Amino acid sequence: MAQVSLRDARTWQIFSLGLLLTYGVSILGFDQTPSNIIATALGTQWLCARTIANTRFDPLSPLITAFSLCLLLRTSSPAYLVLGAVLAIGCKFVLRFDGKHIFNPANFGIAVLLLFTDAAWISPAQWGSRTWAAFLFLCLACLVLSRAKRADIAIAFLGTYVAILLARALYLGDPLAIPMKQMQSGALLLFTFFMITDPKTTPDRRSARMLYAVLVAAAAAWLQFAHYMPQGLIYALFFASPLVPLLDRIIPRDHPDVRFEWSRPVLN
Repeated sequence: MAQVSLRDARTWQIFSLGLLLTYGVSILGFDQTPSNIIATALGTQWLCARTIANTRFDPLSPLITAFSLCLLLRTSSPAYLVLGAVLAIGCKFVLRFDGKHIFNPANFGIAVLLLFTDAAWISPAQWGSRTWAAFLFLCLACLVLSRAKRADIAIAFLGTYVAILLARALYLGDPLAIPMKQMQSGALLLFTFFMITDPKTTPDRRSARMLYAVLVAAAAAWLQFAHYMPQGLIYALFFASPLVPLLDRIIPRDHPDVRFEWSRPVLN
């Protein structure tokens, strides 16, 4: 069993997501059953750790994945929520390359359900402006206090995406209130601070991470505005994730023998 430490970036992430989920269920009335998703994610992590990876059970990462699924994923059947949790955790152990899992777990589970069923959707703007502002503060605090050392990719992605929103509004002659409203999305915050920043599924080198963030932001905007796909963020990261091993080969990290570990974060 992993020990909870304030020096572990995942502790701050669990705190932020757990606080938002508790508020959403108790105050905002989220029509969600978190216990099913959380139990499935933890159970799948335990089973895969024992049978596939032969490692100790670590509940921190599956908790982050489960909370993200609870906040974003909506389906017409509880069975799909359970399936999403199984897919999310299972992909970490099955879809791997060079010691890293290829897909962000929550992103993978949501994307597969969106692509292959007609019974799933994401809920991007369910919190209200006050909750969104409070969660933005929590996300920024989590980024500062954590030791994951991935603020670069969050800033690069968010800066590029916001710039595209503003440029599009100016080109179309829209009032700035429209891109400002588009920025106030809970899905955008979750994506920026808890998906694309995942150290286990992003390029090792900082320059590669910056390039990756720009590519994902551009792809997401293209899918949303050229193809009218509101779930463009999810799809963009899903289809861009296989590029990470290629970027790691083209732009290798400074010290090949040093890899990111939650207990020993490194910044290349």
